[in-house]
Amino acid sequence: MTTVDFRSLTPAQLAPYIQHTKIEVGSTREDMTRHAEEAASFGFNAAMVPGSWVPLTAEVLRGTGIEVASALDFPTVGVMTSAGKAAEAAELVRLGATQIDIGVQIGWLKSGDFDGFREDIAGVVRAAGVPIKVMLELPLLTDVEKETAVQLAIEAGATYLKNASSGQIETANPASVRYLVERAPEGVLVKASGSIKGFEQTISLLEAGAVCVGTSAGIQIVTQTADANTASY
Repeated sequence: MTTVDFRSLTPAQLAPYIQHTKIEVGSTREDMTRHAEEAASFGFNAAMVPGSWVPLTAEVLRGTGIEVASALDFPTVGVMTSAGKAAEAAELVRLGATQIDIGVQIGWLKSGDFDGFREDIAGVVRAAGVPIKVMLELPLLTDVEKETAVQLAIEAGATYLKNASSGQIETANPASVRYLVERAPEGVLVKASGSIKGFEQTISLLEAGAVCVGTSAGIQIVTQTADANTASY
């Protein structure tokens, strides 16, 4: 396994580790086309977009090798039915998504419905057939609940574990990343998310073991321009 010296990378060389995110309400076709073009131009890992913009993003990115990512049961996590979540995941893949981030049923976990929590994730994994990134919302859980959530997500077939869905839940930090990395078996990866705004923060998350980060400040990070104060994903 090759170890990357992230400190030796230039800001521009961080692009392949960044999932370029745009989920603002009211974004236009022009906005989303530009977002996808930016992902290709800078060489970001993926363009993360709402499900309604997956077809356009897939069309713009066709042949570029850039992933088309989307999220469901988000930004309000745990409000969809399991059947609805699985069906939407399958539809997103049909439309061109190659990765999907999903919210989880925190309330079920806290109620002791571990089978339901696990199956909610597993249903998406089966329906989608693409890498699924599970947003665990770690700050909302007790220590015992964190351990349980991680184990159940792994059992359900998650490809990635995420510390949180957005900066409204947690500012991504090395401690949360290390927590997940230490518990992830071989083949399960970690994505960091939540108010990632700068070069040094990104480096610290990658050094802690994240294989990618999700942020709406990707361009600011790789060009070393002013941090994006509004970046929360």
